[in-house]
Amino acid sequence: MGRWILGAGLMATAILLGWSARTPSLHPFDLAGPVAGLIAAGIILGLERVLRGLGLPVLVGGLMGLFVGGVTAAVVLHVLPEEALPGLPPAALRLFLVLLFLYGGMVIGATHAERFSPESLRAAWTGATREHNFKILDTSAIIDGRIADVCESGFVDGMLVVPQFVLRELQAVADSPDSLKRNRGRKGLEILQRIKKGPDIRVIFSEQDFPDVKEVDLKLIELARRMSGRIVTNDFNLNKVAELRGVRVLNVNMLANSLKPVVLPGESMNIFVLKEGKEPNQGVGYLDDGTMVVIDNAKRFLGRSIDITVTSVLQTTAGKMFFGRCENGEDHAAIDARLKKAGA
Repeated sequence: MGRWILGAGLMATAILLGWSARTPSLHPFDLAGPVAGLIAAGIILGLERVLRGLGLPVLVGGLMGLFVGGVTAAVVLHVLPEEALPGLPPAALRLFLVLLFLYGGMVIGATHAERFSPESLRAAWTGATREHNFKILDTSAIIDGRIADVCESGFVDGMLVVPQFVLRELQAVADSPDSLKRNRGRKGLEILQRIKKGPDIRVIFSEQDFPDVKEVDLKLIELARRMSGRIVTNDFNLNKVAELRGVRVLNVNMLANSLKPVVLPGESMNIFVLKEGKEPNQGVGYLDDGTMVVIDNAKRFLGRSIDITVTSVLQTTAGKMFFGRCENGEDHAAIDARLKKAGA
């Protein structure tokens, strides 16, 4: 409502100025001045509407390009002789060159607007390299929390970027009426505070937003493209969409899977049989990192730790699964029989 009032006030002021600045005429009602003022106000309002949807980096880039284009046009006109194009009026040639360089500089500056973003300017001021430097955090990676452990280990350097739209989503989760979601959101905020305290990691909050893009995942992809950065996430779908759009992704789940212990068929390990498997007489246990181990003929050892031999390894989209069999199965069976007999 306030914008409409300001627009109407601007138009009324422009009409009054045009009326007061009209040229003397024999006609009592000369509308040339007011019409000119109305057209000028319309142009101003149109420019305001166009510029309103542009981000600050685009505006800064356009202004810088406009300045460079103006300086280039002045230099070219200074060294260019007036007889460069015979048959063309010098004034027309000069006007054409000025408009060409101004427009070209503005377009080039706006096209490379990401170079004028606050993050890029801050990185250039501190001497940090722009390429492969920005790592943009997704909400899922923040709530997951493992990225904090990776940062504290010293394997991640550079800048971690937290977009404002991700921070708003995290705050919305923390304010959720659902207690489970609320706890996850608060955990994510605590993880951010923990990462910020790290000595080797700089956390910056990006103000860039994309009002025309509704989904947070697509906003992350667009921000990563403009900053030439990489997205840190553990969202499988976001990973695939980003790769299709040419954006690099650091997947926390893939990192965790790559750091799991390498176990080959034939090796032995000690496993606590936690529950029954899907097949008859199967038992299921887990390694310390959460890797599932399916053990044949281990149902009778529920709640006990046994030695097994790995028979095969299965790689799935969710990670690895190990299959094994009991070592010294007869000894275990004999021990189990003696336990049952003693209990009887």
